[in-house]
Amino acid sequence: MIQEVIESKLHNTFKPEYLNVINESYMHNVPPGSESHFKVIVVSNEFEGKRLIARHRLINVALADELKNNIHALSIHTYTESEWRIERDGVPDSPMCMGGEK
Repeated sequence: MIQEVIESKLHNTFKPEYLNVINESYMHNVPPGSESHFKVIVVSNEFEGKRLIARHRLINVALADELKNNIHALSIHTYTESEWRIERDGVPDSPMCMGGEK
């Protein structure tokens, strides 16, 4: 399962305090059971002192194979532990799919 691979790679790379990998494929025009659209919430002090773009690049590097071969869309939300204490209830919802028949 792609979701398990994502979870494993992010856990091993960032040693997060909190990690949530959400398969949002059901929100898109894909066959049932697809694993192509994900939202990741990663809380790690590895992000301390890094701008948002640098954090996203780190996630993209960690998931390079999956992004190249399996993942169509990835919503990334990264926080340090101190940011997470403030933001934990403020993670934005992903938008509904605008394409296809759904």
